[in-house]
Amino acid sequence: MPITSIFSSIDELKKDIENLSVAELKEELAANPDLLLLDIRELQERVDLGTVPGAKHAPRGMLEFWADPQSPYFRDYFTEHRRTVLFCAGGGRSVLAVVALKEMGFTDVAHLEEGFTGWQKAEEPVEDVAATSRWIRREKTDR
Repeated sequence: MPITSIFSSIDELKKDIENLSVAELKEELAANPDLLLLDIRELQERVDLGTVPGAKHAPRGMLEFWADPQSPYFRDYFTEHRRTVLFCAGGGRSVLAVVALKEMGFTDVAHLEEGFTGWQKAEEPVEDVAATSRWIRREKTDR
């Protein structure tokens, strides 16, 4: 049996979730100070590239554990009815993450369809995570 393309799966899943543009996310951020904006990229991605100002970090690998009130890893900024918008680098991982949170019972979840890359291309402000992180930025190599 051939492996199903993850990108085909993501395209199908996007039909059943809320997909926000950069402009729509900006509008929501301005209108809703309680909006939970989650950067689900790996820590090194945040340190190397920065993040959307005000975004909390919830790495994709820990998301469900941090969102579950019965988990020892629970983070109290997760509440089931709070408006929550997730983003990754290009909008793939965040689709899977939105689906996972909806399956857990979160009711008001969306993702930034263009991801952090789209945010950067739109020349929106970027928070320098490396400036306040105990982790270091990797030097770029020509590999």
